[in-house]
Amino acid sequence: MSRKRHPVLEADITGIAYGGRGIFRLDGLAVFVAQAVPGDRVRLAITRRRKSYAEARLLEVLSPSPDRISPPCRYSGLCGGCTWQFLAYEKQLAYKRQHVAESLARLGGLEGVPVHPAISSPAVFAYRNKMEFTCADRRWLLPAELAAPRIERSFALGLHVPGTFDKVLDTEACLLQPEPGNRILAAVRELLRASGRPPYGLRSHEGFWRFAVLRNAVSSGSWMVNLVTAAEDPPLLAAVAERLAGAFPEIVSIVNNVTARRAGIAVGEIEHPLRGEAVLRERLGGFVFEISANSFFQTNTRGAERLYETVRDFAGLEGGETVLDLYSGTGTIPVFLSGRCRRIVGIEIAPSAVADAVRNCRLNGVDNCRFLEGDILAGMAALEERPAVVIADPPRVGMAKEVVRELLRLAPRRIVYVSCNPATLARDLALLREGYEIREVQPVDLFPHTFHIEAVARLEKRG
Repeated sequence: MSRKRHPVLEADITGIAYGGRGIFRLDGLAVFVAQAVPGDRVRLAITRRRKSYAEARLLEVLSPSPDRISPPCRYSGLCGGCTWQFLAYEKQLAYKRQHVAESLARLGGLEGVPVHPAISSPAVFAYRNKMEFTCADRRWLLPAELAAPRIERSFALGLHVPGTFDKVLDTEACLLQPEPGNRILAAVRELLRASGRPPYGLRSHEGFWRFAVLRNAVSSGSWMVNLVTAAEDPPLLAAVAERLAGAFPEIVSIVNNVTARRAGIAVGEIEHPLRGEAVLRERLGGFVFEISANSFFQTNTRGAERLYETVRDFAGLEGGETVLDLYSGTGTIPVFLSGRCRRIVGIEIAPSAVADAVRNCRLNGVDNCRFLEGDILAGMAALEERPAVVIADPPRVGMAKEVVRELLRLAPRRIVYVSCNPATLARDLALLREGYEIREVQPVDLFPHTFHIEAVARLEKRG
């Protein structure tokens, strides 16, 4: 398959891969095509070839799949925020369930495990409670803007073009956040542009304004604005905060995070409160949680309730158990389960997350949770009591093999594994199969219009 022979061709998309790309086969070789779905007939160009696969760029949809819809967002296909907006939501759910089932079978050798239909998100737009908008000194133009000579190109505040670190769209509105967020975003943009301080150069690493991070509490409609800068300027930040607070009474917290690090991460080494409290308060499943600017909190609040309800149901607690929660984060799952067991021990490596977890327990009057700060493996080895049930919610990389071995040694009667990555879920469940039966897996959609999917697995000890 030489590039000369196949610079441009037509093809029928017959499958879809984890990651959201369409698939067809050319002379037996799998070819992956972004923005294409099964049922499409497309014109494309081969862009990369490897021994086992190839990649292609979509040039034109000649005959659309019946599952295609008209995306409501002007940035669809250009922005990395939600790459499946053109796909009917029912099909998104079906493909997400398919990704989980295929990963278990192909990567884990776990044939026949019941994988239920994906639980849908309560909202498919305006569902995100946190959005990070990047400041850049170079605006990436939309195709319709390329011929416009008067567009200011030296400032952008928005989302990245997929797969890039330095191409930022000047995003006027994002449909993934509630509408007040778009009005706040527009005001922030104008204030930053008028400030006299330059946006940060993603290549030069010079400039002042780096990110505008908007958080909202669904239960109250209140908002937090976190302005991330490369240096300190208290008078300027105070003036910006005063203007924002005066224009938007729903903003209850404005903070400034300062970072000199080059990494494109919207977290500062220093945080200055500018207006109101430094936290938002959100209700989840009847509990109250305080969320600081840099706290982890599931970005789909109402979807997270469905996720944690699934964890609660799979845990099958009767009231007298000791529960171990691995990778316990800010204590959301322990607080959620606290009324259904005797005690919960959480293990978390991040000190700030442990502090948040302790505060969230105190806030809700929960007194049967204890948190161990430090390495997961060391914490498991130091347990004073063998848990009856273990909840594991690891990061995308999954659990280390040593953690899996220690979990097998602890031998709880039940394990509930929460995963945001079907590939590492399949790998870890295959290792745990040595001592456990995988009874069922429930996908839960927290990220409509993307290929991402959460999944909860219930494992029961053999014998």
